[in-house]
Amino acid sequence: MTPKLIVCEHPLIQDKLTALRDKKTEPAMFRRLMEETGALMGYEVLRGLRTRKKTVRTPMGPAPSLCVDQSIVFVAILRAGLGMIPGLLQIAPQARIGHIGLYRDEETLNPVRYYVRLPKDLDKSFVVLCDPMLATGGSAVEALHILKTDKAKQICLLSLIASKAGVARVHREHPDVPIFTAGVDAVLNKVGYIVPGLGDAGDRLFATL
Repeated sequence: MTPKLIVCEHPLIQDKLTALRDKKTEPAMFRRLMEETGALMGYEVLRGLRTRKKTVRTPMGPAPSLCVDQSIVFVAILRAGLGMIPGLLQIAPQARIGHIGLYRDEETLNPVRYYVRLPKDLDKSFVVLCDPMLATGGSAVEALHILKTDKAKQICLLSLIASKAGVARVHREHPDVPIFTAGVDAVLNKVGYIVPGLGDAGDRLFATL
């Protein structure tokens, strides 16, 4: 299986990413931009949804059509993943929401699980895992393992910015999971943050700097 990396290069997505990176962007605008970017990227991520044929009657007569034939689940890695959920719900309000709580051990940089709450029937659902900053890849890999343990089969990983190291780790451990991102940065610093990145997405989102 060939791992997939999809960089969303739409001008509107790239323009919003530029503003998200800017250290002068205040938390209120940062939240709005993350929500809007989540919605725009969501169209690309959900392209793989299963559909079925349906005929509807327009005022002029019957029209052969397609409709979504698969449940959708958005899963946020806490905290920062929460920022993308409102935008995704704008385009798929019927989706169910899951939460995975992980924090990074500052010495080992490994993820530590503290909370998991997921909808049922993940094996039949199209699952989008939201991890805005794919840095070392540790949290994403652990979250994907949790989802697969809960029998999720069709999963996409959605990030605002990914590091090359994080992409490589996810591809190595979960080659079946496509990664959608708006940008790929080359460097991680000594404490595992993406450089230039955009800083700590959770802190900027919730104004806890």
